[in-house]
Amino acid sequence: MKRLFVLIMLAASVATISAQRFFAPNFTVGVKAGASLSRMSFSPSVKQSFRPGVTVGVTARYTEENHFGLIAELLFSQKGWNENFEGAPYQYGRTLNYIELPILTHIFFGSRRAKGFVNLGPQVGYLLSDKISTSLTPWQDLPEVVSPRTTDQMWMNVEKRFDYGICGGLGGEYRLTPKQSILIEARFYFGLGNIYHAGKADTFSASRSMSIQASAAYLFRVK
Repeated sequence: MKRLFVLIMLAASVATISAQRFFAPNFTVGVKAGASLSRMSFSPSVKQSFRPGVTVGVTARYTEENHFGLIAELLFSQKGWNENFEGAPYQYGRTLNYIELPILTHIFFGSRRAKGFVNLGPQVGYLLSDKISTSLTPWQDLPEVVSPRTTDQMWMNVEKRFDYGICGGLGGEYRLTPKQSILIEARFYFGLGNIYHAGKADTFSASRSMSIQASAAYLFRVK
């Protein structure tokens, strides 16, 4: 998975550099905001459901006339998960607040007024804080109706704040004026980094984040 992460980074760079050689560029900046649904990929598995969150930040885009470009964003993003107690009267959710930097290859198509696009590339993040929302206490034994189940993940401190992974998105852009446009995008993120240690003696061999995001952005062409 780490090799795949590196290969996508290289592919993003090569595609952009290749396009820069032949076509006049333009540079766009903007702001974006959206909502997300996230969960964790635990091994051994944990019964869970998606946890809602928000994503806000700034975006910068360098594009070429021949359908290629590069996007860099700086985002505040909420990830995490909700435990699924299968109808039992318990509640547990954990929010992970990240600062994130995706670097994406941008492939677009369509007319000058309206375009569709595909974004793909690596993303790195750093955990700023996390918050637990629950009706349980660390020492509470769950009854047989929801047991046996792994509960260590509920109370363990996050041991690895640095995150990295791969994200891809599909969307559309509509130009309001020659310099202004709006866009919408649906994006999927698959984390390759664990939030807990993953050695042979540790509880989990994998604890990676996954999220689905829908966002809107306002862009202004600088050049």
